[in-house]
Amino acid sequence: MSTFVYDGDCAFCTRCAEFIERRIPTDARVVPWQFADLDRLGLTEAQCEEAVQWVGSDGSRAAGPDAIAALLASSGRGWRLAGAGLRIPPVRAVAWPAYRWVARNRHRMPGGTAACSLPQETRDRLYGPSGD
Repeated sequence: MSTFVYDGDCAFCTRCAEFIERRIPTDARVVPWQFADLDRLGLTEAQCEEAVQWVGSDGSRAAGPDAIAALLASSGRGWRLAGAGLRIPPVRAVAWPAYRWVARNRHRMPGGTAACSLPQETRDRLYGPSGD
C-alpha cells in the first residue's frame, strides 16, 4: 500500500491531511511521520521534517510537491489531472519554491500554530518526544 507521510505536530499539515482524507479518494495511507514506521518506509525523521513524503506501493519515493503529485496521481480522475499538472516542468519549477515558502511559513497559515515553526528537537524538548 502506498503511504503519504506528513508532520503530525503541525496543525496546518494536519488540517491538510484531514482535507485529503475527506476529499481526495485514494487508497494510500495518510499518516503523520510521528506514528509511521519510518524504518519500514525507508525514511528518516530529517526527511519527514523537511517535507511531506510519498512511498509508493511499487517502492517509488517523492517529497514535497512531487509527493503531492504522486498522491493526486493515485486518486480520482480530476485529482489525477491536478497531479499531472504538478509534474509539468514549468509548474514543477514553481511548485518547489512555493512549497518551501509554505513550509517555512506554515505556522502563519490557516490552522497553523507557533509549534509548527519549531524544529523537531525543540518541539520534543517543549512538548515531549514525538509519538509519545
